[in-house]
Formats: sequence, structure tokens, C-alpha cells
Amino acid sequence: MAARISGGTQVVGVFGWPIEHSLSPPMHNAAFAAAGLDWVYVPFAVPPEGLTDAIRALPALGIVGVNCTIPHKAAVAALMDELSPVAAAAGAVNTVHVVEGRLKGYLTDGPGLLRALQEEEVRLNGQRVALIGAGGSARATAFAFVQAGVREVSVINRTAERAEKLAADLNAYAGAEVAQWAGLDSERARELVQRAFLVADSTSVGMYPQGDVPPVIPAEWIQPGQVVCDYTYNPLETCLVKAARARGARTVSGAGMLMHQGALAWERWTGLQAPVEVMRAALLEALGAEASG
Repeated sequence: MAARISGGTQVVGVFGWPIEHSLSPPMHNAAFAAAGLDWVYVPFAVPPEGLTDAIRALPALGIVGVNCTIPHKAAVAALMDELSPVAAAAGAVNTVHVVEGRLKGYLTDGPGLLRALQEEEVRLNGQRVALIGAGGSARATAFAFVQAGVREVSVINRTAERAEKLAADLNAYAGAEVAQWAGLDSERARELVQRAFLVADSTSVGMYPQGDVPPVIPAEWIQPGQVVCDYTYNPLETCLVKAARARGARTVSGAGMLMHQGALAWERWTGLQAPVEVMRAALLEALGAEASG
């Protein structure tokens, strides 16, 4: 059922390009309905060249806040009036909150991922993580891995220079040598993936409608007993998740991360505790509906 819009409806949403695949609207709107709030969450298709104008329009339009997804997470950080400490260190933002006309930027991806992993009883303290990708989602979660007390974060990316930069930023943030890097096509990348406890794919490879493409890393790199997490949530079972399960690894889909990061953003905007189970049910229902056509 569509949200009932009134003259007092508070508006939040998500900026992305493309944005048609996003399942955040049904998840957030179900939460608003359950909480009895006159709020609505809408998708905004914002091309990269329009991001600055779109962000700067938020206060004038009275929009409470937005999430930012691919490809905006890094670019939007420079447009904020204020950044949370982790967002400033990461140089990325996925949640914008407009407070008294000022744009405040936060990162809920990292804490959301940690909550999703905790639900699956995955403990990261003292473990090695292989992080595939070096974009906005990678930066958001890499700093959360450091905060969780991992032993090592290995950043692996097609463009080696971006991986090197993220590793350097993580080491500066931690004040210790906790991060290293490798180009995706190097033998070193294979070694780092194979010795990791958690393999986390932050790339968009395998995202709907390209769910039948090969995984971003060769399936034979995955070892039995590893934990493999794909940040992509649509489809629920990506090519990487299927390959990892076939190799005897534990798998964590991106749906849990999406739900928990969304709940944290919802709480930031409303000041209320999010109805997490309502959001989870709405997300899974939306994923099931899309999978069935």
C-alpha cells in the first residue's frame, strides 16, 4: 500500500545512479507505518554531475535526510558541513541528516555490517579480513573492521593505487600497521584471500540485473571454513555467495548489512528505536517479490 501523504509528511530518501534496484524504500516505509509516523522514504535518481545541486537543495526542500549509495558515497563527503569522525577518516558518507539547515554526514554501513556479522555469530577480533574493492562501501566498512579489532585488513582492488591509498589511510587511522594491499590480478591477492578468516566483497559485481556474471575473485581462491560476505543484496544469493557455499565456506548475504545500516539511519533521522524485525520482513518480502518477477 502506498504511503498516505499529508501536508505535514516528513521526507527522507536515497540518492543513487542508477537507483531503480534499491529496496530501501519498502523497508523504511514499512518501519514508518509500524511506528505510526507521517514520514515517507523515496528514491532519487541523481547522476554524478547533479549530486552537488541535489545535496545543496535538501535544506531548502525541507528534506530531513537521505542515504547515498553507488556511486555517491565518496563524493558526498566533500559536500557536508559536518562529518562524524569515522566519516571524516573514511572520506565517505552514506547517511545525510539535515539539522537546522546544516548537512551532517555519517557512515552507517560499517556498524550495520558488524551487526549483521554478529547476528551470524561471526567474531572479528584478532582475525584477518580480505576486503575486495576500494570504493565508498569498502572505505565505510574498512574502518569498522579496524574498530572491531581485526588483526589485519588486506585491501584488494583492480586499481592497485586505490587499494594502496585505502591501506595507508587505515594504518594512519589505527596508528599501527594493520592494513596491506594488492592488485586484484596479482599472486599476492590470491595469498591474502586464502589466508583470510573473512572475505568481504564490496564491489557491485553480480548485482541485479547482472546476477549471472562470474564472481569478482576466482572461486578456487575460497577456502572451506572461511566466512564470505557479499555486500550486494539483490539478488539475495549472488554468484559469489553460491560459489563460496559450493567451496565449503560460510556465507553472509548483503541483506543483513542493508537492513542494519538502514535501521541506524532511520534512528538518526527520527530519534526513535527502529523496528528492526519489521524492516527485515519488508526487505525479504521485497527481495522475494523481485526474484519471482
